[in-house]
Amino acid sequence: MTRILFVCLAVALSTQTSSAQVAVAAPQGEPGAAPEAFPAPDRPVAEIVAPEFWNETDRDGIGEATRVRELMGFGPGDVVADIGAGTGYHTVRLAPALEPGGRVVAEDVVPEYLADLQQRLEAEGIDNVDLVLGDYHDPRIADGSLDGAILVHMYHEIGQPYAFFYNLVPDLVEGARVGIVDLDRPTERHGTPQALLECELGQVGYELVSTHDLDRSGYLAIYTPPSLDARPNPSGMRACRS
Repeated sequence: MTRILFVCLAVALSTQTSSAQVAVAAPQGEPGAAPEAFPAPDRPVAEIVAPEFWNETDRDGIGEATRVRELMGFGPGDVVADIGAGTGYHTVRLAPALEPGGRVVAEDVVPEYLADLQQRLEAEGIDNVDLVLGDYHDPRIADGSLDGAILVHMYHEIGQPYAFFYNLVPDLVEGARVGIVDLDRPTERHGTPQALLECELGQVGYELVSTHDLDRSGYLAIYTPPSLDARPNPSGMRACRS
């Protein structure tokens, strides 16, 4: 089965539990292309205001996690990155579905979110998750380690989307897909219009495969990344207008 990467923003950890220090997450991959090489987004970038979209009970009520997993084709043995993992809503539901042999790479840029997620994983006895601290322009995941990717309700918060998705390409295996979940509304209202998403990812060479309605969770857009050698030159990219 094609291995998938489930992507959410990475977070570093340095807090302590009652008996032991929580492990510190660190980037796995070498730094990618610098953000200065890419056009700045020509639309607002939303501020990170919370580690979750809405409460988990309501999300389970519409089957968000199950639907995303099935549409992306996640299964046993896959290595999946949850970029912008936050509280780990998708991470803790996906990890058991990837066993035996699979793992989740939970990535975020907020250290406190990763610290809290580490404690949640320990409490729930989940041990097939790697925590990774990423940058606003680079997920910093090890090259060739991921079977697919998903970013859930956080695309609009990526400070440099062109560099971020350019630097994500080396992390993905051949045949991987990237899934983005968001609301179809302006970025300043914590959503991403589907036309804007397609334009911005198109500048980096990603191609839209399909889109799916997720009820109150918005939409899931599934993309295929370009091959490493086919990535467009950053100097030729143009910022898309909202």
